[in-house]
Order: sequence, then structure tokens, then C-alpha cells
Amino acid sequence: MFARRTATRIKKGTVQKKNRYTKTPNYWNTSQDEIQVDIENPGKRYKHFLKKRDIKLFLEILPNREEIDVKFDAVLLASGSYSTDGWYKNGVIGICAWKKEMTQEYALCYFNAHKSIFDKLGVKYAVKKDYAICYFTENQIKAYLLLHIFLHELGHHHDRLNTKSGRIARGEKYAEDYAFKYAEIIWNRYFEYFPY
Repeated sequence: MFARRTATRIKKGTVQKKNRYTKTPNYWNTSQDEIQVDIENPGKRYKHFLKKRDIKLFLEILPNREEIDVKFDAVLLASGSYSTDGWYKNGVIGICAWKKEMTQEYALCYFNAHKSIFDKLGVKYAVKKDYAICYFTENQIKAYLLLHIFLHELGHHHDRLNTKSGRIARGEKYAEDYAFKYAEIIWNRYFEYFPY
């Protein structure tokens, strides 16, 4: 038996730091060879309708894959958020968990901007004075998250790659246009791979 030493050494009257200052490599601080898919706890009243296999399968059907993969490190199935459906930060796309009851309320401006995709997916909705209530099914949630939210965040990634500064420069309109353009391109292929 021996006593385990946990204290740091002292050299010339100064306490030495422990060798714990190097960050553990992960997709936040290290470039990845292949895209990682990670899951956070969805949070109270939220659920992940997407699975890791859905993300991996969806990545396989995307066109221009060699262009997309550059500096794209991870997809995180993130915890639910009242204010956002997804986000993008330095090569990591976050897709937020969805409310468990599946019904969503949207401001009319958001609803009107996305009405075409809701109609194509067959989402039932009721328009009120200043908001709309959308009644999603599980398959419609999955399709909306992949065919719009994921593609929107991928639009931010594409924007970042194609600017000299390496920053997101063209903003939300660019990402929205990117999402609608690529959703149209892969729409039929999506439904070949994902039963509806």
C-alpha cells in the first residue's frame, strides 16, 4: 500500500500547475475526418423525433456532398428551444428537439414564409388573427426538420465556406433560399428513403 499523491509540486517556491490544461479533442475544437452525429438530452416537454440513423441517411442523399463536407464537423441533435428550431456554429449544425405534443404555434410572418413547405408536407393548420397553429404528424416533423431546418443551417455553412472572411456574411435570406432550393432538388429522393 502506498499513499496516492494528489498535490502539485512546488519548484522555487511556486506551486506548479497540473498537466490538465490541454482540451480534450472533440468536434468543437478539432477538425473531424468524418461528420459526427451527437445527441443532447432533449429537455423537459421536448422529444427528438430524429435519430442518428436519420441524419446519416439524409447526408447520403444530399447532392454536392464533397462541397458540403469541407469544414463540416458534426450534427448535434440539441435540446429543445422555445425560440429556435436549429442553429449553426463553426462547422456544427444543431437541430433542436421538438415539443412532445407535436402541435406548433407560429407567428403569421413565419407561417406565411413557410406555408409552401407546410402545404407540400400536408400539414394541417388553423390560421388565427395574428398566429397559426400547425398540427404535425411524426413523419411531417421529421421531414420538416430535415428538408427545411437542416438545409437552412447547411445554407449558413455554405455561406461561411464561400466568403473570403470565412464568416457567415449573407445571413438568413441566403440560408432560407438555400433550404428551399435544395429541398426542391432532393424532394422526391427524400421520400424514396424515408417512408411517409
